[in-house]
Amino acid sequence: MNSLLSIKDLNVSFDTPRGMLEAVRNVDIEIAAGMSVGIVGESGSGKTVLSRAAMGLLQGSNVHRTGTVVFDGHELTAMTRPDVRSHFGTGMAMIFQDPMTALNPVRRIGAQISESLIFRLGMSKKDALKRSFELLQLVRIPDAKSVLRKFPYQLSGGMRQRVMIAIAISCNPKLLFADEPTTALDVTVQAQILQLLRELREDLGMAMILVTHDLGVVAGNTDYVAVMYAGQVVEFAPTTKLFADMRMPYTEALLESIPKIDHPVGKRLLAIAGRLPDPTDRGSGCSFAPRCKYFQNKCLEESPTLKTDPDGHLYRCFFPIGEAL
Repeated sequence: MNSLLSIKDLNVSFDTPRGMLEAVRNVDIEIAAGMSVGIVGESGSGKTVLSRAAMGLLQGSNVHRTGTVVFDGHELTAMTRPDVRSHFGTGMAMIFQDPMTALNPVRRIGAQISESLIFRLGMSKKDALKRSFELLQLVRIPDAKSVLRKFPYQLSGGMRQRVMIAIAISCNPKLLFADEPTTALDVTVQAQILQLLRELREDLGMAMILVTHDLGVVAGNTDYVAVMYAGQVVEFAPTTKLFADMRMPYTEALLESIPKIDHPVGKRLLAIAGRLPDPTDRGSGCSFAPRCKYFQNKCLEESPTLKTDPDGHLYRCFFPIGEAL
């Protein structure tokens, strides 16, 4: 596979008063041009840290990162901060979780979209404003001309998210990171945003990394799925293969926790018992073992490595689903 983004043995940790916090551990991911990959897991599993580390957004003396990140032939982990930033906009872009905090509350929408066009593409202010109008139309915002003059607080959550998408795609990036792009939106608006991202990706030929806690979100919007737990990728497979033949008990538990339309009214939703392990004290054995309904003594004593099926399906489990114990 000719990789657009290649992540090799990526580890990210933070110094905290309680000790070293291991947020991402030994992650390997390859993404080709035009490919869409979903990164799924509970809050605290390392999804957002992984995406921000890949873009080089994590800075500070308390941040420790090892491994390599190669984007479009450039090793970002060996570059200076200004050189990494030169790939933002035209190379990589991100849609952040909360558009209300990501957008500047005291600047008009038109100015915020125009900024990257002027800075990255060298457009004049007049041309950038014209292009901003076209971008708002592209993300299906009605009355785009009046929206250019508005402030973020004057827009609904769905409209603000569309503005964030317009900013992210303004310079035609090769890779788009979408970090929980439907958080806090109602179900109808979620579906519209996901459909919009899918259509834009196809029309513009972008690769996309879709970060979410919901397997239902990645089902129709990605080519591959990486499932993360306790900072590690525990399963990786083509999306259709993952849903047809998942191997990880954790992936199964995530799927079972999704509300189903055919569930009887009043039926209690299934939840994954227990909680994520302490990231400052990983302990021994499989990280998911204390919460796994299939665990054996071996799971408590040894840490499983990634196994690969002949078809390329990766999973991190001693006793995967579908194999006799």
